[in-house]
Amino acid sequence: MRLDRYYSEIKKRYGIVTRARGPFLYTQKNVRLTDLCQEGGRAILGWDAAAYTVFKNILSKGLAGSFETAHFGRLQKAASDLFQSPRKIFLFSSKKAAMEAALLLDANSASVYKPFNGVDYSAVKNVVYAPPLPWTNNFWILAARDFGQETAQKGAALSGQESVPISGESFPPALLAAAARATYDLIAALKARQEKEFFIYDKVLTKFFERRACWLRPKIPQEKYDDFLLACLDAGVVVNPDYNSDSLVPYGADNGVLKKMGEINV
Repeated sequence: MRLDRYYSEIKKRYGIVTRARGPFLYTQKNVRLTDLCQEGGRAILGWDAAAYTVFKNILSKGLAGSFETAHFGRLQKAASDLFQSPRKIFLFSSKKAAMEAALLLDANSASVYKPFNGVDYSAVKNVVYAPPLPWTNNFWILAARDFGQETAQKGAALSGQESVPISGESFPPALLAAAARATYDLIAALKARQEKEFFIYDKVLTKFFERRACWLRPKIPQEKYDDFLLACLDAGVVVNPDYNSDSLVPYGADNGVLKKMGEINV
């Protein structure tokens, strides 16, 4: 289902979303929706993430320009801590551009990061990841390891310059600071969130999804998926409208919020 139509269906039933907290969306008609979409994982830390406060505080200092600040270095340190190895970061406005750069550096060791999937990303030389910030769909980070002379020469080809390695794009300091905080919050979540806190929703969710850690892959036939989306909305649950993208468990919510969803027959 197209995203605009899906949002239209939410509005038709419940009005616009007026507030969001944790794994919940609160609507104009005073209905609380349980969010399993979570912006495809960008809101995996919840809709009231601490990074929002960091963003606001940096803006209050007037740091909204393209000038150099300390926040790029802090984000680079956060990426190094996330992947448990020294990293050099490059910023891009699209996943495609970031992945093309990663493959250029080393086509044999490049990957898109997905938290909680059991992969040791410290062994991957070039990792593309989306910071867990819901409003940043056009913000991607390439965290490159082993950025030596040979790699720099490959990076020069990408940038079209002879002496300069990969040239990423520029983003406002407030966004860099918020992304750094979100990355550290994700590191904490990776340690705190356990399988036992994911499988409590299985009684309902595994009827419709294959679950791996917090990630939910539809096992409903694709031709029935639009009907399933609408039935979930009627049950007060928002799932990912893209059949080929994962939904997520509503971490932190009482599993009773999925009771009506469990009554769906597709």
